[in-house]
Amino acid sequence: MYIIIAIIGFGLLIAVHELGHFTAAKLLGVRVHEFAIGMGPKLLKKQGGETLYTLRALPFGGFCAMDEDVASDDPRSFGAQKRWRKILILAAGGIANLIAALIIIVVLVSRMYGFGGTTLIGFAEESPNEGADKLLVGDTLVSINGERLYYMDDFSFIMQFVSGNPVDLVIRRDGELILLENYHFQQREYMISGRMQLRYGISFNSIEQSFAEGFKYSCYMVVHFVRLIRFSIAMLVNGTAGVKDLSGPVGIVDAMNSIGSNAPSFGAALEDIAYFIAFIGVNIAIVNLMPIPAMDGGRILFVFITWAIEKTTRRRLDPKYEGYIHTTALVLLLGLMAFILVNDIIKIVNR
Repeated sequence: MYIIIAIIGFGLLIAVHELGHFTAAKLLGVRVHEFAIGMGPKLLKKQGGETLYTLRALPFGGFCAMDEDVASDDPRSFGAQKRWRKILILAAGGIANLIAALIIIVVLVSRMYGFGGTTLIGFAEESPNEGADKLLVGDTLVSINGERLYYMDDFSFIMQFVSGNPVDLVIRRDGELILLENYHFQQREYMISGRMQLRYGISFNSIEQSFAEGFKYSCYMVVHFVRLIRFSIAMLVNGTAGVKDLSGPVGIVDAMNSIGSNAPSFGAALEDIAYFIAFIGVNIAIVNLMPIPAMDGGRILFVFITWAIEKTTRRRLDPKYEGYIHTTALVLLLGLMAFILVNDIIKIVNR
């Protein structure tokens, strides 16, 4: 059941992305030849005016065909549009995913009673972090190693990457910002729920639920997801993580299934899967808007590159050359996706 829910959820994310491109194109009067959900052979098709609407066999993809990489005399073709129109259409897919993710999170957050802030309201007995040269009640944690703290969740998240090392901590005390360089957050054992656990021995303030606070926290969650993606990319760049740690559609669906299966109830499973779908939606938006050829961000980058070339040479650049670059990049991306697909299957089989 959870696999079916996961496939539907992932398919909806792709549909929302392509619908963003499609809606922007239609609103701007750009001709769309085909709007497809899924990839591979057509299962269903319907001609609606100038656009062919299709549902295809593989739910992991989709496209909005607008003749992006060919020269055309049609004033309604994508290539004939002004640059700002092209940018809006290309960015609309990622924006649609961000909006969809925010809506999901707003609904989920509305069920919460409150949120943890970043102001200290107390310390556990013999907390190693309390002291005149350490932390005091009333201090607000502003940032750790340059990473801004908005809610208590940020403290827990960032401390995972500290690995017990000293940090540069910025706090607000009595209205002033204070930098505590090489501050060492210390832990000690406390008896919690009948067993000893390592804790920092600090307590944060609570923020009551309201419409404004709930929407603010929802926007924060989107920002938090973006930061999580940024951290993940940094780990790939510095070698902490490798290509084998990446997951494609099969791995994502498997992760959703695991999340649902490990939840204490069906309702909790749906809620956890919805959070994960929102995260994947933000992921799709950010990755697609990165300046990588064949991605929406790469196409947006080429809008500026072609403008610079045409401004310098005083000659119109044939879009087929950009098409060659995007096609080559797409082949490489498909190769990477094939590797990730095989790797996902191997991980599932060997589990």
